Amino acid sequence: MKAIVATTDRKAEVVEKELRELKPGEARLRMICCGVCHTDLHVKNADFGDVSGRVLGHEGIGEVVEIADDVTSLKIGDRASVAWFFEGCGHCEYCTTGRETLCREVKNAGYTVDGGMQQECIVTADYSVKVPDGLDSAAASSITCAGVTTYKAIKEANLLPGEWILISGLGGLGNLALQYAKKVFGLKVIAVDVNDGQLEFAKEFGADICINPLNEDPGKVVQEKVGGAHGAVVTAVAKSAFNQSVDAMRAGGTVVAVGLPVESMDLSIPRLVLDGIRVVGSLVGTRQDLREAFQAGADGLVVPKCEMRPMEDINDIFEEMEEGTIRGRMVIDLA
Repeated sequence: MKAIVATTDRKAEVVEKELRELKPGEARLRMICCGVCHTDLHVKNADFGDVSGRVLGHEGIGEVVEIADDVTSLKIGDRASVAWFFEGCGHCEYCTTGRETLCREVKNAGYTVDGGMQQECIVTADYSVKVPDGLDSAAASSITCAGVTTYKAIKEANLLPGEWILISGLGGLGNLALQYAKKVFGLKVIAVDVNDGQLEFAKEFGADICINPLNEDPGKVVQEKVGGAHGAVVTAVAKSAFNQSVDAMRAGGTVVAVGLPVESMDLSIPRLVLDGIRVVGSLVGTRQDLREAFQAGADGLVVPKCEMRPMEDINDIFEEMEEGTIRGRMVIDLA
């Protein structure tokens, strides 16, 4: 079978690969598709360490074609996920208190274990979430990472319907964050991006206010127009985006960090204390979060914008990602 792997020269390559036999607790998926995430770009570039030879991908959707004798959570014919949260230990303080993505023994698809960019993939059955009927596989692939990550981040902001949320970075994650914020959580959305094309895209999906930080100060504009945002989800990968989001908060607001810039953000400790500003990190989502995020897609509340591409386009996709020309999500067709 064919698989896309990271190479030693920080590229991706389509190679031939053999799949091993199943172990207890596992299932084999015949892959349908796998989305391409910015994290795949980081892994390919060895930003988190050299994992050359690893099969990339953590936005995978496949059909179950084989299960181990002890598996009861999946059955033949189910569609199921290959997600970044591939497996936890199942018994630590995080796994047993609804915070399983923080497990210290976590396995991550496409990074510490082989991921979904291959024509067949072995998963730990209990950690592979079933895709509900009515949800297209390409759309489900985007929700498997980008969707559930932003859905969980909005939950972390703990906002009420009608409140203002600032979303910084309106690319593949931010666009889905906008849709979940509007259609699932009933929030008013301020879209912030340095790319006017992304802001036009955001307007199409219902953004109430759009701001380009190259032209105006987001903190000043948000404070003047709405008295400050109640919360923010920052998917952008620039230090300035985090600082601007803090500046845009009203007293008691929560900034949820999702993007992973290499710099440190600036924090005014008196502002945090005196205005009760919270800054929290949010890492992908749990299996339950993914079930909920999938269902919103199946109900038609969230519609990822996807484009199917062949496996051989993977390096072109990474280049387009770096150039900022992608609208929505690129999805590798593995069927």
